[in-house]
Amino acid sequence: MRLKNVPGSKEYIAESKFVIHDETERKGKVREYFANDKPIQIEIGMGKGQFIYAMAQKYPEINFVGIEKYSSVLLRAIQKMEEEPLDNLIFIRMDAEEITDVFDNGEVDKIYLNFSDPWPKDRHAKRRLESRQFLERYKKILKDDGFIEFKTDNNDLFDFALEEVDAAGWKMIAFTRDLHADEKLNEGNIMTEYEAKFSAMGNPINKYIIQKP
Repeated sequence: MRLKNVPGSKEYIAESKFVIHDETERKGKVREYFANDKPIQIEIGMGKGQFIYAMAQKYPEINFVGIEKYSSVLLRAIQKMEEEPLDNLIFIRMDAEEITDVFDNGEVDKIYLNFSDPWPKDRHAKRRLESRQFLERYKKILKDDGFIEFKTDNNDLFDFALEEVDAAGWKMIAFTRDLHADEKLNEGNIMTEYEAKFSAMGNPINKYIIQKP
């Protein structure tokens, strides 16, 4: 379970050079932080940043933006960056509902959703990051034919996500209900903190790759 209270974390984040500040006032200007024309990929709900940090290390030709709303876990990612800075990674503390206030139309090449909060109650379905409401937001910020990759060990959430893909008219590129047993989809896979934990417990990992219609 994520810790939501670490004294001083918000103040620490506010002073960090590894975080984009006043993000909603800088719509369409994320690229300015990287000062290059490389593709931009984002992870929404990055937690402590294990996945996106490893991705940035592996793919220096891509700019990565990690998005997290909880200060306590974002703080851990910042501390990692302070130890070993990367030029192609930066963070934003924000709620995913504000995503279209930060990124401009077609600004993002790919979105990663990893082990999102399942919001299990039906009345909260529209809060799920894989809902048709969020897919509509993602459609605005993704470039034409941009992609979303989603991983979870929660079978109910994955079932819901598959239904939402069809309802929103997105193109299914590939999916699996056992990622680590799927030779093709698991090739080059970088595990998140939760993925390592749940797979060690024997939980199969679901994954899909979908494309903007």
